[in-house]
Order: sequence, then structure tokens, then C-alpha cells
Amino acid sequence: MELSATRAVMEALEARGYAGCARFVGGCVRNTLLGQPIDDVDIATTLTPDQVTEALATAGIKSVPTGVDHGTVTAVSEGRPYEITTLRRDVSTDGRRAVVAFTQNWEEDAVRRDFRLNALYADREGRVFDPTGEGVADAKAGRIVFVGDAMTRIREDYLRILRFFRFHAWYGKGDADPAALAACKALKGMLSGRAAERTQKELLKLLAAPDPRAALRLMAATSVLSAVLPQVKALARFENLVAIESEHFFDIDPELRLASLLPDDPKVAQDTAERLRLSNALKDRLVAAAGREPRIVSWMSPRETRRTVYRLGGRAFADRVRLAWAASDRPATASQWRALIPLAETWTPPAFPLTGEDVVNAGVPRGPLVGQVLREIEDWWIDLDFIDDKLAAVERLKAVAQGMAY
Repeated sequence: MELSATRAVMEALEARGYAGCARFVGGCVRNTLLGQPIDDVDIATTLTPDQVTEALATAGIKSVPTGVDHGTVTAVSEGRPYEITTLRRDVSTDGRRAVVAFTQNWEEDAVRRDFRLNALYADREGRVFDPTGEGVADAKAGRIVFVGDAMTRIREDYLRILRFFRFHAWYGKGDADPAALAACKALKGMLSGRAAERTQKELLKLLAAPDPRAALRLMAATSVLSAVLPQVKALARFENLVAIESEHFFDIDPELRLASLLPDDPKVAQDTAERLRLSNALKDRLVAAAGREPRIVSWMSPRETRRTVYRLGGRAFADRVRLAWAASDRPATASQWRALIPLAETWTPPAFPLTGEDVVNAGVPRGPLVGQVLREIEDWWIDLDFIDDKLAAVERLKAVAQGMAY
């Protein structure tokens, strides 16, 4: 974290309140204990949202009311966001939204959090506060345990089922907590109809873990996976893809991992993307990756590879190579599959040298025939491995045009 920016926010809050009225909370504390990178810095405070806003304004720090009803104000210090939330306790909840009341009690705030390793606080001097008494030990041991009763925590927010598996994928070691698994299995039906945006966010974060295979197996064993992705029939291709990424030093690709879980059916990919409300770009990627034609095989020649890259595009070709690789006999054909990808990443398909006007000038009347002729010439051009000779293409066009009956 940026120390000067962070210090400015903490000093502003303590100037309005008192020393210790604000503490770091959650992931930034947990990851500091584990020596892992910190992405977001969250702060808990006894100050009310109005007092937080006043404190930031006095210090000349921008504030954004991102969730005032739930006690959250975002400070922007030196261009970095800091989510500041007033200590709170749940008054009522329906599994989606909670009605909260502000409190001055750190233990009450800790009780409403999801897992013990996330219910950790630290002051400016680095002193760690562990209200549940087990959070530090859980973090170091890789235990993902709900604060208090697992069923109660999940009923407060059903997306905590996915969060459990996400945190197990990122931080879990050894066997999963039996009480947590039982609660997730018992309440899995409540995941249907949940906010699609939150569901896909949790799912993609889970799939972005270095090795989420064990977590996905647990999701399948508890039927949580089928509640979220009913189209998933097997995990073999997904597990092989994760292994390929590790063995061949590919970047972790949660989107392609999601594609590997789905069958090779563009309609299923599109339906899944729409149900999860994925971005148009990700929907298009999943649909392209799920295509079956042209067929991708490990023994494709460079010429066949170029032809297929031209038809599919480099990204879709590389995706389908890795998916086909993961579905194949990996060790026996690894070098062949691996060799296909650099061409897709480095080869720039040439532009087709003819236009519709060229076809019209050759005597073809305007209308559907123009496109038909262009496609025929383009197929010829591709078969000749993208011949760099416009004159030859024009001569071919003349021959085709003369042989057509209008």
C-alpha cells in the first residue's frame, strides 16, 4: 500500500475522533500476516459516515458516499481508494441485503463478518486485534471457518457460499471445515436467483486462484457447482487446463477456465454468459471458444494453422487450442499443442486484396452475387496460403465472373 496516502487517511480519521478510532480490517490485515500482496485497503471506524466525510473534507481528501446507508464512505487519497466503514451490527437480513445499526463495539462488528480470518483488525502501529480469538491461527493454518454458526452467516448473505469456496481456493490448506461444507450443501438452493453480477464476480475470483481444482471438486461434491453452473458435467478438462497453465507457464486465465467447464456448444456458452450477465466481450469469447468447426488438432500444419487463425481470429484459435489440448492425451502431444500457439499470437493475417467494387468492375451486377463472388475468391486466396499477388487475384476474379450466369 502507499504509505503516505494511507497515513493521510488514518490521521484524518483520528484527528476527528481519537487515537485508535480507525483500524485496518479484513484482507489487508490477513494478507500482511501471510506475507501476501495487498490489493484493497479497508478501514473500520467508530466514526459515523457523516463524521468520516467531515474528517476527510477537513484533511482535503476526496470522499465518495459509496454505501452510506450501510456505513461506507470511500476516501480517495493520492488517487487510491480506501473503503471506510462504520462499525455495525445486523438488525435484519433477507439473504441479500441487511438492515444495519451503527455501533461502537468492535466485537459486535466482528461477529457479523464472514470468516474468522477476515475478522481481523490492525491499528496504525501494526498491533493486530483478533476478536474471535481464532482469526490469526486460521490464517496461518489455512482454515476457512465461518464466524460463529455457519448456517446463520450464510442466511445473512447467500453469496457467502461462493465466498467460502473462493477463500478455500486462495487460502485453504488441507481438508475443508466440515460445518462450513454441510451448511453450504444444505443452503445451496438459495443461490438460485441471486444477483448475477455478484455471482459472476465471486466465480471469476475463485477461478483466478493459482490452483482452484480442490475447491471446484468440493463444489461439485456438495452440488454447489451444479446450482451455479448446471451445464457442468465433468471437471477433467478444467483440471487438465489448470495443470497445463502451471506446467507450461501460461498466465492464469479465469475466463478460459470458465470456458473449460462448459460443453463445446456455443448456445450453452451464450446462455451461461447471459444468465451470469457477463460482459459482451467475455460472452463473445466464451461463444467463440465453444465452437466445434473448424476442428482443431495437434498435428495441424503451419498452412492449416494460418488458415484456421484467419477464420477464427488469433484469440479464439489460441483458446480453442488450449481447450482441445486439455481434452486430449496431454503428455503425449504437449509439444505439438504448444507449438500451435505462438503462430496464433504472432502472425498477423493479411488483408484480402479485393473489394466489392473490384467485383462490380469485373462485370458482376450489384447485389447478393457480389458477396458470393468475393467469398469464392477469398476461399481460393486462402487455399493458396494468402498469396501476396493482387494481379493474380484480379485474374481469378475475371475468370469467375466470366463463368457465371447472371
